[in-house]
Amino acid sequence: MDGKTFARVVAVVFVAVAMAATALEMSRKEDKSVGEGPHIPAAPVPHSLRDGLRRCQVLGEAALRDEGCARLWAEQRDRFLGLENASGSSTSEPDAAPSPDAGLHEAR
Repeated sequence: MDGKTFARVVAVVFVAVAMAATALEMSRKEDKSVGEGPHIPAAPVPHSLRDGLRRCQVLGEAALRDEGCARLWAEQRDRFLGLENASGSSTSEPDAAPSPDAGLHEAR
């Protein structure tokens, strides 16, 4: 048997094994293991934090200049990273007033 024929036989055997493995995997029933289940967050996000973040989302680019949004983003980042919030809880609604230099940035 020459090399070309041998390579073809090996390729056919490989494809046959791959198809058999695929058929077996597809015919298996979907069994959830004991450890798997719906993901439940450790601590629910406070409504005021969520509402404040939504407000910042609605502000769009103006939120970059809003100190309240920056504070909320820092708190959310710390919660995500699991860091202790040394400055205390700031889950209150962000300041509605724009920052003093907001007019300077909007004029550009």
